[in-house]
Amino acid sequence: MTTTAERLEQAISLKVEGSYDEAVEILTALLQEDSGNAEVHHQLGLIYGFQGLFDESLQELETASGLQPERVEILIDLAMTYAMLGMYDEAKQGFERVLELDPENRKAREQMVYFEDMAAAG
Repeated sequence: MTTTAERLEQAISLKVEGSYDEAVEILTALLQEDSGNAEVHHQLGLIYGFQGLFDESLQELETASGLQPERVEILIDLAMTYAMLGMYDEAKQGFERVLELDPENRKAREQMVYFEDMAAAG
């Protein structure tokens, strides 16, 4: 029998290949075994976003962030999803949180410039 880590790795590979339905199947099975696995929620949230299931994506990414509030990668993906959906206040707060944890984070710094430009133009 394969381990959780191996199954998660398989699901990520399927996600990268674009085999989203197969990846979701593995990830949802993993969540039935361990609903507190932040990385499984994270990956599932990303896939749902790729599939255009934005409510589900946000729910999974928010769950992942709640389980591991210090994980910069999760926070960035959540903030990027908020930004993509036009939820700019939430996105800005997310990127600010990333910069609290990792002041040199390039992606968060780039996004904050965007928000500063928006504020200056508005």
